[in-house]
Order: sequence, then structure tokens, then C-alpha cells
Amino acid sequence: MTLQHARELDEADPLYPFRDRFLPADEKLVAYLDGNSLGRPPRAALDRLEALVREDWAGRLIRGWSDGWTDLPTRLGDRLGEVVLGAGPGQVVLGESTSVWLYKLLRAALALRPGRREIVTDRHNFPTDRYLVEGIAEELGCRIRWVEAPLEGGPTVDQVAEAIGPDTAVVTLSQVDYWSAQIADLPAITRLAHEAGALVVWDLCHSAGSIPLSLDADEVDFAVGCTYKFLCGGPGSPAFAYVRRELAEQVRQPIWGWFGRKDLFEMGPGYEPADGVRRLLSGTPPVVGLAGVEAGVELIAEAGMPRIRAKAMALTEFTVELFDDWLAPLGFALGSPRDPAIRGGHVTIRRADARELSAALIEAGVLIDFRAPDGIRLGLSPLTTGFEELYRAVEVIRDRAR
Repeated sequence: MTLQHARELDEADPLYPFRDRFLPADEKLVAYLDGNSLGRPPRAALDRLEALVREDWAGRLIRGWSDGWTDLPTRLGDRLGEVVLGAGPGQVVLGESTSVWLYKLLRAALALRPGRREIVTDRHNFPTDRYLVEGIAEELGCRIRWVEAPLEGGPTVDQVAEAIGPDTAVVTLSQVDYWSAQIADLPAITRLAHEAGALVVWDLCHSAGSIPLSLDADEVDFAVGCTYKFLCGGPGSPAFAYVRRELAEQVRQPIWGWFGRKDLFEMGPGYEPADGVRRLLSGTPPVVGLAGVEAGVELIAEAGMPRIRAKAMALTEFTVELFDDWLAPLGFALGSPRDPAIRGGHVTIRRADARELSAALIEAGVLIDFRAPDGIRLGLSPLTTGFEELYRAVEVIRDRAR
């Protein structure tokens, strides 16, 4: 592995020109390897936000709601479904945080399986997912069946099959593991759940904008995901929810609000849910946050998910090669799968002093994530991460770790 080889990979990269479509960072930055926590800001987001404030908000004022703000959560949901999720129109909506969407969809799924009392999830799933499952189980008197997958892996089809039983109402898992980046077999696990009469709620936070999805074709019931990672929507930008078309009119979500009511501006007595996926909404949607998401989704559309996935695989492969040459001899272990086909958009490396080393790396201008107990997560965003940038980052890790 040489610097010249990294530069040649950049020259051959069809997505390399997209780096100029993002606002520059601090000049002292060596590498940004945290795009799977917060994507860089697209230049188009700044333009879109300025237009929103100057033209839509200042120019149209309250008329903005009748000009299109009211329908923005579902209109943008349709575009996100088309570009990223493999979902037809009328099944995706944006507006809440991932946690709130997950709560709503878990409660809705449980309500569709009356008499069943078990929720299946992964012991090492993202903390919010686990906490929500535990809270709902306590709230409704459900039981949790834990899938005991290893930290450096993720739930397998066989492990999930062992956990599912006749009393399983809902299976909820992350498709791409936040710690290891292992990709779960979404189609097979979804089929398993359906064969047992259960529903599935997928967390796609580390999938959306990184790996191609086919939610309709895979007959997924429900899914949630954030937009501030690979979709570059901005800090805390609104998350999305997906509901399979056949379930949309059956869903009763637990947080009733005026934006989820039929004829919301009638302000009438009682709650009558809106038709379709809009019934998932509760309060007034965050229009400013949605503007950033809109810019990110259009960049993804221009680049194309197949090219994005190919670049992600190439970046993670290059990372593993550098790991083998430079870091394994220094006592690091690989915390992600070696097979690129089941590895998402980041690579986790492990060493006992990872917490202290992470702080030193950030101080040296290499922005990464520490993940307890001993992981350093290298996030590789295909539209913004370059091979030379990655080479220099791992070089700093090597030198700081000696």
C-alpha cells in the first residue's frame, strides 16, 4: 500500500468530483471518518436553506403551508422511497426522530398482533432500539426474546430463527450493525418472521444512503431510519418511517396529533386518522430540517445507489488492507466482517486503549468515533471520503498507536 496507489484510486473514482459539492471543513483536518454519524454539509443544503428563509418563509410567510409545506413530509418521503429505499409512493413519511418513529411503529405492530406478547431483538442492537423495546415491554406487559449475537458480528438467520416462537408479535433489528457494520440478511429474516405470523420493524440508520434497499420487493412491514448520516440532512435532521402499503390503513399509532388527523385544518372533535402513511404524523413537521434532507436526497439520486455501494465496498476493502499491513502488527483486532458483501459503510478496529487513542486521534485531526468497550469506528462516506484521505488517516492511527 502506497500513497501513490491511494491517489490512483481517487483518480479512477467516478464519485470523486462529488467531494466539491460539499462545504469545506477546518484546514487543520487530516481526515473526516465520521460520516456514518454526521454527514458533511452539501453546498446545495446551504442554498436550499437560504431560499427557504428568504423566499418561502420571508416571502410567503404563513402561506407557505398551503404552498407545499403541509405535504412536504409525504412528498419528500416518496422521493426518498424512490431514490434510496426501493419503496413505491405513499409508504414513506418524514418528520420525527428515529426514536419517536421506532416507538410509534413498534406500538403499531404490536397492536396488529393482539394476543401475542413477545418482542425479538438483538442484545447488541443500538441502545435506543433496546431501550425502547424494554420500555414498551414494561408498558404493555410484553416479554423480550434476546438474540445473543457477538459484538463484532450481528444477528444471523439461524440465531433469529431460534428466538422466534408462536408468541412472537414483532421482530426488530438493525440491518447494518452500528458497531461492527455487519449486514443482516433482511430478506431471509423478514420471511422467517412472516412464516411465524410476526411482523418486522427494521432500523435502517446505517443502511440508508450506503447500501441499496428493496423494501417493497422484500415485503418489509415497517422500517425507520435517520437522515443525518449518509443522507447528509444535517444535525438532528428528521428521520423517516416506512409502512408497507397493505398495512397502512390498518395502522393505529399511539401519539395522536393534529397533523395525523384527517382534514387537519377542520380542527374538529375526536380523532379520525388520515388516510395512508400520513396518519403516522403527530405534530407540526420540521420544515427547516426537511430542507436539508431534500438537498441530500437529490445528491444521492444524482450519484446513484449502485455506484455509492461500489465505492463503499472499495473504501472498506482499502481500510482492511491498510489494517492488515499497519495495524494488526500493533495489536489491533478487526471488529468488522472481512467479507465486503456483508460489511456496511464503516470498519471498526479494536484495541484495549481505544478510548484514549480515539481522543489522541481527534486531537491530531482524524475525526473518528469511539464505541465502547474497545472500538474505533472508521466511517467511510462514499460521496465525501477519498482514498488518499483514508490512507493519511490510517497512517496517523499507526503512528499514534506505536
